[in-house]
Amino acid sequence: MQRAKSTTVLCVSRNGQTVMGGDGQVTLGSSVIKHRAKKIRKLYKDSVLVGFAGAAADGLALMERLEAKLEEFRGNLLRACVELAKDWRMDRSLRRLEALLLVADKERMLLLSGNGDVIEPDEPVLAIGSGGDYARASALALYRNTNMSAEDIVRVSLSIAGEICIYTNQSLIVEKLE
Repeated sequence: MQRAKSTTVLCVSRNGQTVMGGDGQVTLGSSVIKHRAKKIRKLYKDSVLVGFAGAAADGLALMERLEAKLEEFRGNLLRACVELAKDWRMDRSLRRLEALLLVADKERMLLLSGNGDVIEPDEPVLAIGSGGDYARASALALYRNTNMSAEDIVRVSLSIAGEICIYTNQSLIVEKLE
């Protein structure tokens, strides 16, 4: 069975604004099967942004578990993410989930993986997915060398990634925390 390949998700924080965006393309083999998939959500009283790359069902299942952890730890993002990563690595059924999560609130952004990774970047720019390296490189260049807003950096960088990565399109969904 062919695996669905998709996505680019990018998060940037600047001047008190945290913005996460993702493209909408889902590809199966050599065909695009969806153009406007929503891979970004707001969780925990709209104070946390989360995006996923990988298998959609797995990403959505992980988002649900993250939301439960956020409730359990009263919105403490780092604690919720560490506990989710521990569960993800230790639980036999969760270990089979094939996705990455990008999670952010106003104070921090984190990348979570099934290997137990909870990674906070040195600079407030982070990306995942097939076009993640392209989007992150573009975003870092804009972040370091311009005064563009976080939202503008996300939109321009995702657009550039969509021009390079065949698994990324120009149908963007952008969410922000201010």
